[in-house]
Amino acid sequence: MLNATGLKKFMREAASFAMHFAHGGLLVTGILVTVFLFAHVGSAERNERGLLGLGDMIAEGRAYKTASPAPEPVAATSGFRSTVEYLSRKYRVASSAIEPLVLAAQAAGERAGLDPLLLVAVMAIESGFNPIAESPMGAQGLMQVIPRFHQDKVEAVSGNSSLLDPVVNIHVGALVLKESIRRAGSLEAGLQQYAGAVSDDEGLYAAKVLAEKQRIESASRRGRQNGA
Repeated sequence: MLNATGLKKFMREAASFAMHFAHGGLLVTGILVTVFLFAHVGSAERNERGLLGLGDMIAEGRAYKTASPAPEPVAATSGFRSTVEYLSRKYRVASSAIEPLVLAAQAAGERAGLDPLLLVAVMAIESGFNPIAESPMGAQGLMQVIPRFHQDKVEAVSGNSSLLDPVVNIHVGALVLKESIRRAGSLEAGLQQYAGAVSDDEGLYAAKVLAEKQRIESASRRGRQNGA
């Protein structure tokens, strides 16, 4: 049997062991809980990133599906090149100078609701693609617009810019032609009014413009056929 001293010593050692065991158990438990929490937080963060990434993928996929394919640039089409080459040869103007004028006519025609090649034909007849052409009557630029009659349209297009600016001139000319056609009631009569040739019963100006438009269209068609 253990004496009193030995018993006390045993009890102290047992209590110390129990306390160490309890402390160690709590420490282990704490470590396990901490590891679990970090794992849970890390998993949550990964899940959140995954959801965000999935959302991005879905959004990108939706954008990809709904986006229409980019149209072929106008300047790259065979019809456009043939049109520019035809005009360059006939009017003895460099292709590099003709090209932006045809593109500006495309934009002005779409904006005004007119055939762009009609505007090109008007430029051809009015000025031969000379952007600084001026008539004795004061008509200016590619489409020979008289500033004092159409200052409102100049301001609507570009503020106070000059009609000798090619792009401004084309856009203003398109508005003038559209208004002339509306007032006159037909394309031919509108062209005559545009040129100030209302008294010409034979419609020579309109016939000249429309004939040139047909030649330009033929050149464009040949280019498309050859490029097909």
